[in-house]
Amino acid sequence: MKDFIKNINARVLLIIILAFLLGWQMGHRDVAVKWANFKPSISIVNKQPPSNINVDFRLFWDTWNLLYKSYLGKKDIDPNKLFYGAISGMVASLGDPYTVFLPPEQQKITKQELGGSFDGVGIELGYNDKSLVVVAPLAGNPAEKAGIKAKDIIAKIDGKDTIGLNLPEAVQKIRGIKGTKVKLSILRPGEQQIRDFELVRDTIIVRSVEVNYQNTKSGKKVAIIKLSRFGERTNDEWQQAVSDLISKNAQKVILDMRNNPGGFLEGAVYIGSEFLDEGDIVLQENSEGVRSSYKVNRVGRLTNMPLEILINKGSASASEIVAGAMQDRKRAQLIGEKSFGKGTIQEVEELDGVTGLHITVAKWLTPNGRWVNDTQGFEPDVKIDADSKDLPASQRGEPDGQVNDKQLQKALELFE
Repeated sequence: MKDFIKNINARVLLIIILAFLLGWQMGHRDVAVKWANFKPSISIVNKQPPSNINVDFRLFWDTWNLLYKSYLGKKDIDPNKLFYGAISGMVASLGDPYTVFLPPEQQKITKQELGGSFDGVGIELGYNDKSLVVVAPLAGNPAEKAGIKAKDIIAKIDGKDTIGLNLPEAVQKIRGIKGTKVKLSILRPGEQQIRDFELVRDTIIVRSVEVNYQNTKSGKKVAIIKLSRFGERTNDEWQQAVSDLISKNAQKVILDMRNNPGGFLEGAVYIGSEFLDEGDIVLQENSEGVRSSYKVNRVGRLTNMPLEILINKGSASASEIVAGAMQDRKRAQLIGEKSFGKGTIQEVEELDGVTGLHITVAKWLTPNGRWVNDTQGFEPDVKIDADSKDLPASQRGEPDGQVNDKQLQKALELFE
């Protein structure tokens, strides 16, 4: 009887051990599967990893667990921030400041900007040799009024270095509630001393197209179209401006894209199609070197209208696409200063309705195959440096301000 009980106990113990080992093995296997993906909450939702990727995620989860176990401020740990931070770090490892992951707040800010209304100081940001720079101050807004200029290097934001910040992070630090302040420490090219600008944030309403009129000395009526960006409202505003200048019998057009930081590629093709009958506006070249073309895609109303284009060091991306196409196609002369020099294309993906990913997918070239990055900007056909006494962009196109705008005056003279 005792031997029977011993055998029963041994079997029970063996079953318990086997159950434990089996449970551990299955649990271990389950964790291995769960390492494939993660959703920002305590529970984990699996997704099969790509078949061509062989990465052991144990290091990731070991780090995650150690943070929860040992970090002094563990009660302040936000799993969503850990999750989004991990993805941001993965994307940042590519070393391309224009390829970025956008957590919910940054995604919201980006969509607001392209929509044309947000709270901030009114500057477009970019990178030059990995330094955070002002691509263009937006006309009539706090940054421009304070004297911040295109190509200014932003060394610090509220006293903290900008080294290592990606574009959305920098934007988020500068944006804020209307009426609050932000301090930008600026290093201007050619200067050694950093300047500090304390700016008061305001609601930035960005109208992308405005049209004004001026007569040449010989009495010809010139429409001056100020195109400040390529956003969601641009096409509609553009059509209104073109209808206005036609109704007022303008004889010539000056397209002012100074301090235009760019925007949607499709917007550049739309504007370019206004002035060309047919043919290429821009070429796109992917990572394999394969080129595709974006051609004139509509019937333009200004294809026969004499045209001159104003650019400066704040003209970037989509504005350079239009300028480069008009220069290559001999449709217009470029007047002013060398442009900014951004020749890559980013696709915008909404991943889950609240986050986004901007991916550099290609570079763009002019119809003749020029890449603006090679020359770090397009040279104007007629070079006119802006005078330090010139009026700010917010006053360009106003009758009482023309006399001080040498670049605009030169464009008007070329129409005589």
